[in-house]
Parts: sequence; C-alpha cells; structure tokens
Amino acid sequence: MSVLEIIKVLTENTIFKIMKKFIAFLSIVAMIAFGLSNYAVAQEDTATMDQPVEEVVEPAPMQTTTQAAEEEAPPSFHMVLKEKFIEGGANFMGIVLLALIFGLAISIERIIYLSLATVNTKKLLKNVESALDSGGIDDAKEVVRATRGPVASIFSEGLNRYDDGLADVEKSIIAYGSVVTGRLESGVSWISLFIALAPMLGFMGTVIGMIKAFDDIAAAGDISPTIVADGIKVALLTTVFGLIVAIILQIFYNYIISKIESLTNDMEDASISFVDILADFSRKNK
Repeated sequence: MSVLEIIKVLTENTIFKIMKKFIAFLSIVAMIAFGLSNYAVAQEDTATMDQPVEEVVEPAPMQTTTQAAEEEAPPSFHMVLKEKFIEGGANFMGIVLLALIFGLAISIERIIYLSLATVNTKKLLKNVESALDSGGIDDAKEVVRATRGPVASIFSEGLNRYDDGLADVEKSIIAYGSVVTGRLESGVSWISLFIALAPMLGFMGTVIGMIKAFDDIAAAGDISPTIVADGIKVALLTTVFGLIVAIILQIFYNYIISKIESLTNDMEDASISFVDILADFSRKNK
C-alpha cells in the first residue's frame, strides 16, 4: 500500500469517527435537555404550590396606549410552541423530542457525508484519460488516489485489476460499486424508523390521554365540558407534535434519498465511461 492510499484510508476513518462522536454528542445533549426540561417543569409546579396567596391589587385606572398594546400583543410562535409542549406532558412529548433530535443528528451526518462524496465526475474522467495518455496506468492511479469520493474509489479498484483484463475490471467495478452504494445508504433506515416512530408515539400519548380523561370523568361522576375539553386537548397535542416531527424528518429523508440516487447515477455513468476509456487505452497499447 502506497503512502497516498494510507493517507486516504486514515482520512476516511477520521471522518467516520468524527461523525460517530458528533451523533453521540447530540444524543447526550438531548438527554440532558430532556432532564432539565422535566426539572424545570417540576420546579415551576413546586413554586406555584408554595407561593402564598396575595391580595388582589386593582390596576391603575389609567394606562397609556403603548402599554395596552404591549400587553395585548400575541405571544410569539416560540412561546406558544413551548407552552403547548409543556401542556402535552413531559413523558411522551420528551420521547417525541428525542426522536426528532436523533433523526436530525443522523440526517445531518448523512448530508455531510454525501456532500463530501460528491465530485465532478466529468473532470475526473478527463484527468484520468489525460494521465493514461501521458503516463499510463500508474499516473492514472495517482490521479484517482488524490481524489476523494466513491467514484474515485471505484476507478482505483478498476485500475488495480487492469492487468487481469477488462472482464475482471468490469466485475470488480460492479462488485465494489455495490459496496459503495451500501455505504451511501448506511443509517438511512434509522431515519425512516424515527419517521414512523414519532406519530406512533403521538397516537399512543393520545390514547393514554383519552383514557385519563375518561378516568377523570368517572372520578368526578359528571361529564363536565371542562374536564372533557382539557383531557382531549392534552391528548391531541402529542399527536400534533408527533406529526410535526415526522414531517420534518420526512423532508430530510427525501433529500437524502434523492442525493443518494444522484450519486448512484453518477457512479454508473462514470463507470461506463471509465471502462470505455480503459478499452481505448488497451487497444492503443496492443
């Protein structure tokens, strides 16, 4: 193995380790954030229970127009989302949030990996062809070794089998192309799992919330609109957030799938052109 091949392998391993550490770091941050949110909610409840009852102080009779406008201003989307998240309960809403964080972590890792794997195949083919015309197979190997990405790896595998004949070159390209495609699709199944898991968790929270609402009705002995409305609202919030998580991850999933398909098509087209270049080079050197 030459020095360039060793550097290439070390670079790929380093990138892979960085991605793994990045996902692990996001997972730890998600768990800490989930724990802190539960602690904050518990502290707010405790502070509310311990707060003494104060006398009602009537507001001043005169207020300026600016102050009234500020008080009547609607809350921001972030505050509404946070309020609804807390109303939905920390148990199932926290699990849905973890599904979103894990899904986004894997999606970001895949997007970075696929972006690094994207190369200009037309330019690479021209460089390989020029290297073959000027210095032969050895110069072409140096060109593909200095290029990152799966297409260059496939070309390198084909050049290593050139002495065995074009038939073996085609077989090695097909076999190694399947391996590279598997690397591109690595981790995508986990994203689809979180897409399916998020709404399921939301539906489960809804069912459990409905059961709790009926328990409250049975305990009260009366079908009060207030009890029913509050229970159903809290139950449906988990479904809403589960669907939001699924929609967000679905967008990332479709983008990643389209990126993989684009890279696969480029690899197939480039491999056909690469075999044709080697065939022309072989005829010229007979």
